[in-house]
Amino acid sequence: MVQDPATTRASVRPTFKSTASEAEFFAAYDAVLGLWPVPFELLEVPSAYGTTHVEACGPVDGPPLVLLHAGGATSTVWFNNVGDLSRTHRVYAVDQIGDAGRSVHDGHPVRGIEDFMAWLDGLFDSLGLHGAALGGHSYGAWLALNYALHAPQRISKLVLLDPTGCFVGMKMSYRLHALPLFARPSAQRMRDFLTWESDGAPLDATWLHLAALAGGEVRGSKLILPRRPQAGRLRACTVPTLQVLAEKSKSLDIDRAAANAQQHMPHVVNTVLPGATHHTIPTVNAAQLNREVLHFLA
Repeated sequence: MVQDPATTRASVRPTFKSTASEAEFFAAYDAVLGLWPVPFELLEVPSAYGTTHVEACGPVDGPPLVLLHAGGATSTVWFNNVGDLSRTHRVYAVDQIGDAGRSVHDGHPVRGIEDFMAWLDGLFDSLGLHGAALGGHSYGAWLALNYALHAPQRISKLVLLDPTGCFVGMKMSYRLHALPLFARPSAQRMRDFLTWESDGAPLDATWLHLAALAGGEVRGSKLILPRRPQAGRLRACTVPTLQVLAEKSKSLDIDRAAANAQQHMPHVVNTVLPGATHHTIPTVNAAQLNREVLHFLA
Protein backbone atom coordinates (compact mmCIF):
# COMPACT_ATOMS: atom_id res chain seq x y z
CA MET A 1 0.00 0.00 0.00
CA VAL A 2 1.50 3.34 -1.06
CA GLN A 3 0.66 6.31 1.12
CA ASP A 4 1.75 9.93 1.53
CA PRO A 5 4.12 9.81 4.54
CA ALA A 6 2.74 13.11 5.80
CA THR A 7 -0.42 11.27 6.84
CA THR A 8 1.53 9.32 9.47
CA ARG A 9 3.10 12.30 11.19
CA ALA A 10 0.35 13.08 13.68
CA SER A 11 0.37 9.53 15.01
CA VAL A 12 4.10 9.57 15.77
CA ARG A 13 4.06 12.92 17.62
CA PRO A 14 4.09 11.35 21.13
CA THR A 15 7.54 9.89 20.42
CA PHE A 16 9.16 13.35 20.17
CA LYS A 17 10.31 15.73 22.89
CA SER A 18 8.24 18.52 21.37
CA THR A 19 6.22 19.52 18.32
CA ALA A 20 9.17 21.60 17.17
CA SER A 21 11.44 18.55 17.46
CA GLU A 22 9.02 16.54 15.36
CA ALA A 23 8.87 19.17 12.62
CA GLU A 24 12.65 19.52 12.52
CA PHE A 25 13.15 15.74 12.46
CA PHE A 26 10.80 15.17 9.53
CA ALA A 27 12.28 18.08 7.61
CA ALA A 28 15.71 16.48 8.09
CA TYR A 29 14.31 13.07 7.09
CA ASP A 30 12.92 14.52 3.87
CA ALA A 31 16.24 16.25 3.16
CA VAL A 32 18.14 12.94 3.35
CA LEU A 33 15.55 11.27 1.12
CA GLY A 34 16.29 14.08 -1.32
CA LEU A 35 19.80 12.63 -1.63
CA TRP A 36 18.48 9.35 -3.04
CA PRO A 37 19.63 9.13 -6.67
CA VAL A 38 16.80 6.86 -7.88
CA PRO A 39 12.99 7.04 -7.88
CA PHE A 40 11.33 5.22 -4.99
CA GLU A 41 7.89 4.27 -3.69
CA LEU A 42 6.74 4.98 -0.15
CA LEU A 43 5.02 1.97 1.40
CA GLU A 44 3.05 1.86 4.65
CA VAL A 45 2.70 -1.76 5.78
CA PRO A 46 0.16 -2.49 8.57
CA SER A 47 0.86 -5.09 11.24
CA ALA A 48 -0.12 -6.08 14.77
CA TYR A 49 2.80 -3.96 16.00
CA GLY A 50 1.91 -0.82 14.07
CA THR A 51 2.60 0.54 10.60
CA THR A 52 6.01 -0.06 9.03
CA HIS A 53 7.35 2.58 6.66
CA VAL A 54 9.39 1.29 3.71
CA GLU A 55 11.12 2.94 0.75
CA ALA A 56 11.11 0.60 -2.25
CA CYS A 57 13.15 1.09 -5.41
CA GLY A 58 14.55 -0.84 -8.32
CA PRO A 59 12.88 -3.16 -10.83
CA VAL A 60 9.65 -4.60 -9.46
CA ASP A 61 10.56 -8.00 -10.87
CA GLY A 62 14.13 -7.88 -9.55
CA PRO A 63 15.29 -10.21 -6.77
CA PRO A 64 14.27 -8.67 -3.43
CA LEU A 65 16.80 -7.16 -1.03
CA VAL A 66 15.63 -5.98 2.39
CA LEU A 67 17.83 -3.48 4.28
CA LEU A 68 17.70 -2.89 8.05
CA HIS A 69 19.44 0.25 9.32
CA ALA A 70 21.51 0.81 12.46
CA GLY A 71 19.80 2.17 15.55
CA GLY A 72 18.62 5.73 14.92
CA ALA A 73 20.01 5.83 11.38
CA THR A 74 16.57 5.49 9.70
CA SER A 75 15.89 3.88 6.33
CA THR A 76 17.12 7.01 4.58
CA VAL A 77 20.75 6.13 5.44
CA TRP A 78 21.15 3.98 2.31
CA PHE A 79 21.29 7.05 0.01
CA ASN A 80 24.80 6.18 -1.25
CA ASN A 81 23.93 2.49 -1.73
CA VAL A 82 20.54 2.27 -3.40
CA GLY A 83 21.75 3.65 -6.72
CA ASP A 84 24.02 0.65 -7.25
CA LEU A 85 21.95 -1.97 -5.41
CA SER A 86 18.68 -1.12 -7.16
CA ARG A 87 20.13 -1.65 -10.65
CA THR A 88 19.72 -5.39 -10.19
CA HIS A 89 17.52 -5.75 -7.10
CA ARG A 90 14.17 -4.59 -5.81
CA VAL A 91 15.38 -2.85 -2.66
CA TYR A 92 13.20 -2.43 0.43
CA ALA A 93 14.68 0.01 2.97
CA VAL A 94 12.79 -0.38 6.25
CA ASP A 95 12.22 1.98 9.18
CA GLN A 96 12.46 -0.44 12.09
CA ILE A 97 9.42 -0.56 14.34
CA GLY A 98 9.93 1.40 17.56
CA ASP A 99 13.00 3.24 16.27
CA ALA A 100 13.41 6.75 14.89
CA GLY A 101 11.73 7.14 11.51
CA ARG A 102 8.27 7.05 10.01
CA SER A 103 7.18 3.65 11.25
CA VAL A 104 4.38 4.00 13.81
CA HIS A 105 4.69 1.68 16.82
CA ASP A 106 1.13 1.89 18.11
CA GLY A 107 0.32 -1.83 18.29
CA HIS A 108 1.68 -4.69 20.37
CA PRO A 109 4.77 -3.79 22.41
CA VAL A 110 8.13 -5.23 21.40
CA ARG A 111 9.30 -6.97 24.57
CA GLY A 112 12.00 -9.17 23.11
CA ILE A 113 13.55 -10.70 20.02
CA GLU A 114 10.48 -12.92 19.50
CA ASP A 115 8.36 -9.82 18.86
CA PHE A 116 10.90 -8.50 16.37
CA MET A 117 10.76 -11.85 14.55
CA ALA A 118 6.95 -11.78 14.45
CA TRP A 119 7.07 -8.19 13.14
CA LEU A 120 9.46 -9.21 10.35
CA ASP A 121 7.32 -12.28 9.55
CA GLY A 122 4.37 -9.96 9.02
CA LEU A 123 6.42 -7.52 6.97
CA PHE A 124 7.72 -10.27 4.66
CA ASP A 125 4.19 -11.66 4.33
CA SER A 126 2.69 -8.28 3.45
CA LEU A 127 5.40 -7.51 0.90
CA GLY A 128 5.12 -11.00 -0.59
CA LEU A 129 8.80 -11.74 -0.04
CA HIS A 130 10.13 -15.26 -0.41
CA GLY A 131 13.81 -16.06 -0.89
CA ALA A 132 14.83 -12.45 -0.29
CA ALA A 133 18.35 -11.31 0.45
CA LEU A 134 18.55 -9.58 3.82
CA GLY A 135 21.14 -7.04 4.91
CA GLY A 136 21.65 -4.94 7.99
CA HIS A 137 24.11 -2.64 9.70
CA SER A 138 24.97 -2.69 13.42
CA TYR A 139 21.70 -3.27 15.34
CA GLY A 140 20.00 -3.93 12.01
CA ALA A 141 22.55 -6.67 11.33
CA TRP A 142 21.66 -8.27 14.67
CA LEU A 143 18.01 -8.29 13.64
CA ALA A 144 18.94 -9.68 10.21
CA LEU A 145 21.03 -12.53 11.62
CA ASN A 146 18.33 -13.48 14.10
CA TYR A 147 15.73 -13.48 11.34
CA ALA A 148 17.89 -15.76 9.19
CA LEU A 149 18.09 -18.13 12.17
CA HIS A 150 14.34 -17.81 12.76
CA ALA A 151 13.18 -18.25 9.13
CA PRO A 152 16.07 -19.51 7.00
CA GLN A 153 13.69 -20.71 4.29
CA ARG A 154 12.75 -17.09 3.58
CA ILE A 155 16.30 -15.77 3.20
CA SER A 156 18.48 -16.45 0.15
CA LYS A 157 21.58 -14.58 1.36
CA LEU A 158 22.55 -12.60 4.44
CA VAL A 159 24.75 -9.48 4.60
CA LEU A 160 25.99 -8.26 8.00
CA LEU A 161 27.69 -4.85 8.12
CA ASP A 162 29.90 -4.40 11.22
CA PRO A 163 27.27 -6.37 13.14
CA THR A 164 26.48 -5.62 16.78
CA GLY A 165 25.82 -8.51 19.15
CA CYS A 166 26.24 -11.22 16.53
CA PHE A 167 29.69 -12.73 17.08
CA VAL A 168 31.30 -10.37 19.61
CA GLY A 169 30.12 -7.74 22.05
CA MET A 170 30.86 -4.04 21.84
CA LYS A 171 34.21 -2.70 23.00
CA MET A 172 34.15 -1.22 26.50
CA SER A 173 35.57 2.09 25.25
CA TYR A 174 32.65 2.37 22.81
CA ARG A 175 30.16 1.68 25.60
CA LEU A 176 31.75 4.28 27.86
CA HIS A 177 31.64 6.94 25.15
CA ALA A 178 27.97 6.10 24.54
CA LEU A 179 26.91 6.39 28.20
CA PRO A 180 26.18 10.16 28.07
CA LEU A 181 23.75 9.51 25.22
CA PHE A 182 21.62 7.40 27.54
CA ALA A 183 22.10 9.54 30.64
CA ARG A 184 21.30 12.90 29.01
CA PRO A 185 20.50 12.47 25.31
CA SER A 186 20.85 15.51 23.09
CA ALA A 187 21.43 16.16 19.42
CA GLN A 188 24.83 17.69 20.12
CA ARG A 189 25.96 14.68 22.19
CA MET A 190 24.95 12.34 19.39
CA ARG A 191 26.77 14.48 16.85
CA ASP A 192 29.90 14.49 19.02
CA PHE A 193 29.71 10.72 19.49
CA LEU A 194 29.41 10.01 15.75
CA THR A 195 32.25 12.41 15.01
CA TRP A 196 34.45 10.68 17.62
CA GLU A 197 33.78 7.17 16.32
CA SER A 198 34.24 8.12 12.67
CA ASP A 199 37.63 9.75 13.35
CA GLY A 200 36.46 12.97 11.74
CA ALA A 201 35.60 11.25 8.44
CA PRO A 202 33.40 13.35 6.14
CA LEU A 203 29.98 12.11 7.26
CA ASP A 204 27.31 13.64 5.05
CA ALA A 205 26.13 16.78 6.83
CA THR A 206 22.48 16.26 5.87
CA TRP A 207 22.39 12.73 7.26
CA LEU A 208 24.46 13.68 10.33
CA HIS A 209 21.87 16.32 11.22
CA LEU A 210 19.11 13.71 11.00
CA ALA A 211 21.07 11.14 13.03
CA ALA A 212 21.82 13.75 15.70
CA LEU A 213 18.12 14.59 15.98
CA ALA A 214 17.23 10.90 16.12
CA GLY A 215 19.60 10.41 19.04
CA GLY A 216 18.65 13.53 20.92
CA GLU A 217 15.03 14.41 20.18
CA VAL A 218 13.18 11.15 19.48
CA ARG A 219 11.73 9.08 22.30
CA GLY A 220 11.71 5.56 20.88
CA SER A 221 10.43 2.33 22.41
CA LYS A 222 12.40 0.51 25.08
CA LEU A 223 15.61 -0.76 23.52
CA ILE A 224 15.96 -4.53 23.33
CA LEU A 225 19.66 -5.09 24.01
CA PRO A 226 21.31 -7.42 21.49
CA ARG A 227 22.42 -10.79 22.81
CA ARG A 228 24.62 -13.12 20.82
CA PRO A 229 22.78 -16.14 19.39
CA GLN A 230 23.69 -19.53 20.81
CA ALA A 231 26.54 -21.29 19.03
CA GLY A 232 24.37 -24.28 18.18
CA ARG A 233 21.85 -22.11 16.35
CA LEU A 234 24.64 -20.44 14.38
CA ARG A 235 26.12 -23.80 13.35
CA ALA A 236 22.72 -24.98 12.15
CA CYS A 237 22.27 -21.96 9.88
CA THR A 238 23.09 -22.67 6.23
CA VAL A 239 22.13 -19.28 4.77
CA PRO A 240 25.12 -17.97 2.76
CA THR A 241 26.46 -15.05 4.79
CA LEU A 242 28.77 -12.11 4.13
CA GLN A 243 30.22 -10.24 7.12
CA VAL A 244 31.66 -6.83 6.22
CA LEU A 245 33.84 -5.40 8.98
CA ALA A 246 35.09 -1.84 9.35
CA GLU A 247 38.89 -1.76 9.55
CA LYS A 248 38.88 1.06 12.13
CA SER A 249 35.69 0.15 13.97
CA LYS A 250 35.61 1.50 17.51
CA SER A 251 32.57 -0.64 18.22
CA LEU A 252 33.92 -4.13 17.51
CA ASP A 253 37.11 -6.15 17.79
CA ILE A 254 37.02 -7.11 14.13
CA ASP A 255 39.63 -9.87 14.39
CA ARG A 256 37.56 -11.65 17.02
CA ALA A 257 34.37 -10.99 15.07
CA ALA A 258 35.85 -12.63 11.97
CA ALA A 259 37.32 -15.58 13.89
CA ASN A 260 34.15 -16.25 15.89
CA ALA A 261 31.97 -16.03 12.80
CA GLN A 262 34.21 -18.47 10.96
CA GLN A 263 34.20 -20.83 13.92
CA HIS A 264 30.44 -20.93 14.39
CA MET A 265 29.31 -20.39 10.78
CA PRO A 266 31.99 -22.05 8.62
CA HIS A 267 30.33 -20.94 5.38
CA VAL A 268 30.54 -17.23 6.30
CA VAL A 269 32.61 -14.95 4.06
CA ASN A 270 34.51 -12.22 5.94
CA THR A 271 35.81 -9.05 4.36
CA VAL A 272 37.24 -5.81 5.77
CA LEU A 273 36.53 -2.32 4.44
CA PRO A 274 39.82 -0.38 4.51
CA GLY A 275 39.66 2.87 6.45
CA ALA A 276 36.03 2.40 7.47
CA THR A 277 34.68 2.89 10.99
CA HIS A 278 31.47 1.55 12.48
CA HIS A 279 29.54 4.73 11.72
CA THR A 280 31.05 5.58 8.34
CA ILE A 281 29.23 2.47 7.09
CA PRO A 282 27.21 2.56 4.87
CA THR A 283 27.53 6.18 3.67
CA VAL A 284 31.27 6.96 3.34
CA ASN A 285 33.25 5.37 0.49
CA ALA A 286 30.08 3.47 -0.36
CA ALA A 287 31.20 2.39 -3.84
CA GLN A 288 33.53 -0.27 -2.45
CA LEU A 289 30.90 -1.53 -0.03
CA ASN A 290 28.37 -1.72 -2.85
CA ARG A 291 30.79 -3.74 -4.98
CA GLU A 292 31.40 -6.20 -2.15
CA VAL A 293 27.69 -6.66 -1.53
CA LEU A 294 26.72 -7.00 -5.19
CA HIS A 295 29.53 -9.47 -5.86
CA PHE A 296 28.29 -11.62 -2.96
CA LEU A 297 24.65 -11.37 -3.98
CA ALA A 298 25.52 -12.35 -7.55
